[in-house]
Amino acid sequence: MTARGSQPSPAPGLAREVGEPASRTWVEFDDPAEEGRRLRCDLTWLTSDYRCIFGAGCSGIDADRPDDGCCVLGAHFTDDEDRDRVEAVVRDLGDEEWELREDALADGWTETEDGALKTRVVDGACILLNGPGAPMGAGCALHQYAVARGLEPHTVKPDVCWQLPLRRTYRTVTQPDETEYLEVSIGEYTRGGWGPGGHDLDWYCTSSPLAHSGDAPLFRTSEAELVELMGREAYEVLVPLAEAHLAGVAALHRVPEGARLLPLIVHPATVAARAEGRRS
Repeated sequence: MTARGSQPSPAPGLAREVGEPASRTWVEFDDPAEEGRRLRCDLTWLTSDYRCIFGAGCSGIDADRPDDGCCVLGAHFTDDEDRDRVEAVVRDLGDEEWELREDALADGWTETEDGALKTRVVDGACILLNGPGAPMGAGCALHQYAVARGLEPHTVKPDVCWQLPLRRTYRTVTQPDETEYLEVSIGEYTRGGWGPGGHDLDWYCTSSPLAHSGDAPLFRTSEAELVELMGREAYEVLVPLAEAHLAGVAALHRVPEGARLLPLIVHPATVAARAEGRRS
């Protein structure tokens, strides 16, 4: 087994969270590519300044392992297709790309937890995570594989990994005339998205100003993931709606000094981060 070290997490003040906004601005529109399907998108979240800060100040969900980000639990697979896609890349990873490849060859790279298949946890983190001292650099071996080959990371990583911080949910809506449509919601992967255990995480990024430091809104920086979740045509409908929301936010910034932006308009973690000058 290869040991992987850890370093102190950021100071508590920097890693604080502001809580999840109870009120949000949502937009709904019919899916132009699929009849009987309607998209419901959280503009408060999708226009936030969130960006993943793994390796750039991330506190990690386990205070004892700040360098491991949210990779300490391993990744569950959504279905066979998800597992097969990842397995194809795992087979192609070499020793120079994957720190724990020998461990995987000896004992496998997956395990079963409560009847569900997932990536194996080794030395306290996902077996596919390269530690801080790894020759190939710290980070997900799958993600690094994609970047090195000019691929979109979501095409090689488990669904649960690449979708974070986005969350897609489905609901069948019955209208008064008894007709139905499928509602697809795209929103924030909050603590609650992890299930009951999510509220026990030592820190979580989406509600922390520390991670709201992007130089472009989330719907732009996560274009590839959003297109995968909702389709290209639906994404092209979303973009002008999100831009209009941002234009409204800009107008609100011109209100009298001392006025406060409502959380349904701007994510509170983004507001806090801008106040601290964290935008990169």
